[in-house]
Amino acid sequence: MERQGVATNPSRGATVGSRGLIGTAFMGSSGTSSFTEFLADYNPEYLPGRRMGALGVSGTGSSLAAEVPHGTTIVAMTFPGGALMAGDRRATAGNMIAQRDIQKVFPADEYSLVGIAGAAGIAVEMVKLFQVELEHYEKIEGVELSLDGKANRLATMIRGNLGLAMQGLAVVPLFAGYDLETGSGRIFSYDPVGGQYEEHNFYSVGSGSVFARGALKKLYRADFDAAAAATAAIQALYDAADDDSATGGPDTTRRIYPVVAVVTEEGYRRLPEDEVSQLVHEIIEARHRAPDGPQAPLR
Repeated sequence: MERQGVATNPSRGATVGSRGLIGTAFMGSSGTSSFTEFLADYNPEYLPGRRMGALGVSGTGSSLAAEVPHGTTIVAMTFPGGALMAGDRRATAGNMIAQRDIQKVFPADEYSLVGIAGAAGIAVEMVKLFQVELEHYEKIEGVELSLDGKANRLATMIRGNLGLAMQGLAVVPLFAGYDLETGSGRIFSYDPVGGQYEEHNFYSVGSGSVFARGALKKLYRADFDAAAAATAAIQALYDAADDDSATGGPDTTRRIYPVVAVVTEEGYRRLPEDEVSQLVHEIIEARHRAPDGPQAPLR
């Protein structure tokens, strides 16, 4: 259908004119503050889980899941005035190393961060969508979403991936942020079906999480500052890599080190590589003397 040189695309309710293709969904006055909900109405195939289903990902998914790169391990902890998150750099596909320098820790917005474990490709797309979700809410509502609200939005997005999770392509993120209302750091974990749980002090996800969490039980102190928290996080990742083949330890030859980031009242900050490199080399030097790492006091 054409009108004075303007054509309408009925499949998307869009108008083609001098300004290009503009969907009527973009022009409505009753828009939702959730970008994910908007996208589900406008074009659900753009959502990671639904798009892959539309491309024909079906069946048990066991063989496909073994071939898809998976990311591990992420640790997070709180300290007075903020939160810290760190992740190793290895992605595996079955028994193969798929990537040695994958990034697993990202800023969600100015005061929160998210780490990914599980099917790497879907997880990275979910993080990008989550970033847009938070920015969209702030632009529509004119205020920043509360930390609890951000955690709830991420849980909803994970539930949208349930179909692929049931086929072995699960995404299990770890979310942390600085709560502007309380002035403290908080951590939220999730299960593959979108269950949300607030954790206290520290937590870890991924195949090496049991070893990292065991290390943090002995290393964590409530009075950590950001530097001490970073050291403890790298120690925990070192222990995870020591016992879990899917977790990558520091690669000093290739200069591949964990990604470490913090959020405080000043916002998100990723530790510079030279700062992380110095911490890593100090830890490795100490491990030459004590291969199992620092010892916690008995009482």
